[in-house]
Amino acid sequence: MHEEGSVGVVETQYYTFAEPPNEMELDCGRKLGPITLAYETYGMLNEDKSNAVLIVHALSGDAHAAGYHSSTDTTPGWWDLLIGPNKGFDTNKYFVICSNVIGGCMGSTGPSSINPATGKPYGLTFPIITIGDMIRAQKQLIDHLGISKLLCVAGGSMGGMQTLEWLTDFPDSLRSGIVIASTPLLTPQAIAFDAVARHVILADPNFKHGDYYDGDPPATGLSIARMLGHITYLSEESMRTKFGRALRHTSDYSYDFSSEFSVETYLDYQGEKFVNRFDANSYLYLTKAIDYFDVAAPYGSLDNAMDRVAARTMVLSYTSDWLYPPYQSQMLVNSLTRKEKDVTYCNIDSVYGHDSFLLEKDIMKKLIGGFLDSTAEPVKSIKSVELDSEVNTGPAPASPESIYESHRVDYDMIVDMVSEGSRVLDIGCGDGELLRILMNERQVQGRGLEIIQGNIVACVRGGVSVVQADADDGLTALPDQSFDYVVLSMTLQVIEKPEFVLSEMVRVGKQCIVSFPNFAFWKVRLKSLLLGRSPVTRNLPYSWHASPNRNMLSIKDFREFCEHHNMRVEREIPLGPKGYALTSRWWPNLFADEAVFVISHRSV
Repeated sequence: MHEEGSVGVVETQYYTFAEPPNEMELDCGRKLGPITLAYETYGMLNEDKSNAVLIVHALSGDAHAAGYHSSTDTTPGWWDLLIGPNKGFDTNKYFVICSNVIGGCMGSTGPSSINPATGKPYGLTFPIITIGDMIRAQKQLIDHLGISKLLCVAGGSMGGMQTLEWLTDFPDSLRSGIVIASTPLLTPQAIAFDAVARHVILADPNFKHGDYYDGDPPATGLSIARMLGHITYLSEESMRTKFGRALRHTSDYSYDFSSEFSVETYLDYQGEKFVNRFDANSYLYLTKAIDYFDVAAPYGSLDNAMDRVAARTMVLSYTSDWLYPPYQSQMLVNSLTRKEKDVTYCNIDSVYGHDSFLLEKDIMKKLIGGFLDSTAEPVKSIKSVELDSEVNTGPAPASPESIYESHRVDYDMIVDMVSEGSRVLDIGCGDGELLRILMNERQVQGRGLEIIQGNIVACVRGGVSVVQADADDGLTALPDQSFDYVVLSMTLQVIEKPEFVLSEMVRVGKQCIVSFPNFAFWKVRLKSLLLGRSPVTRNLPYSWHASPNRNMLSIKDFREFCEHHNMRVEREIPLGPKGYALTSRWWPNLFADEAVFVISHRSV
């Protein structure tokens, strides 16, 4: 009996194409054919074939991504946590496809397949393949299934590389892409790990130049290669937590070279398990394809490559991933941002290292599900979403309800100021409430910038595109004047480098809307004067020791700042304690509780 939420029993299917003389041309210059792809599908394809999602797997993955192969099977597909009814890739809504790559050994044509010219396994006569070759073969399968445009292509690690190739090679064939724990190209360190893994396979006495299929396989070499690879998939913290320095089968050191630490026996187990299901030649070919991968190479630069992207893109990285560390994902995000593409990014807080994309079930379900829903039905997905407290990492701000009594007056004013259909960037966007209002009422193209993980999840689930970044450095990748409006709402007082951020805002935005609490408000002054203590008010609700506020500015301070920093104040709206706009005769610096300014760069 399989768990609730499983797709149940599934069957692997096969598609063969590129029959001679119509072999597929490969990047290496050789031709390959016939080619068979093993694939599985989950869910139902809708009438107009618009709900298809292609899952592309990592190095050791295969077509069996979800479900079970029989009623007695106890091992589900490799991404069963996320594929199935009411999961991230919800098979109640989406038709999910996963195929084994060419060069693999799980039913697709690879080095262990029979070469029709010789009647023997290809071995090392199999041509070198690339990530580009893999996705061109997948495109043949998708065409065979009669799907003209995929709703999404998604994958982690090597799967993320394939997703990037789909986004750049077939930009009009998918509506969205999800790139997870991946990179635009391999670093020398990552190539070095792959090189050592190949060397130990090639050095195994049973390897026999790849012609080992009639005898014993190079089990020792492949097992060590897998151990080495598996170390890169974990993190120091996860290994310390899981194993520490515990001994496995003894209470004291054995004083020999047998595996005695728990981490050693774990790696032995992983190596042995891998040998029983994977082909050594495929490991050589797939790691070589990964090493060759460089999405920018055909186009001259990463920006040129990302300029080809027409689909919505979500990029996910993990804080403890040292194989493909977050800065590599940030490279992609920055490039997509520079090219003004619709990109969402979250660096997920996780201790599991590179393997996080296979393990972080809850947050990925929300991010992936929200992203797919907003791609499939963008209008319906723009909705209010409760903040996910269980994934809300980082300093917790006071809720808007407690400060604004469930209504943000400055939001009303900002909505009135923003033109229909404009491009809007909201810095420190929180859970995306303002952007959702603007998208609903002004049909803007909205983008959020936010640091707190829980807020990122809420934005994505509410249909808001958002990039996880600190306000103090998240604007540098944006082109000049790339947004009609840049909004900094009740955030100026907490940012670390206000001078830099405001300068960047007027560079990036044609108009900038800034709201902030007025620290010169009479109640603030009076409480400080009479009580001799740090004041707590509606707009300053924190005790001194819990306050995130760094910058205690007044309306007068902000006016003078703009004057001295080449910024034009186009509009100034001081707001009273109940949210009404004050007229000039009311001495706004004394009587305004907060203020809304519209500023722009002043031409010299």
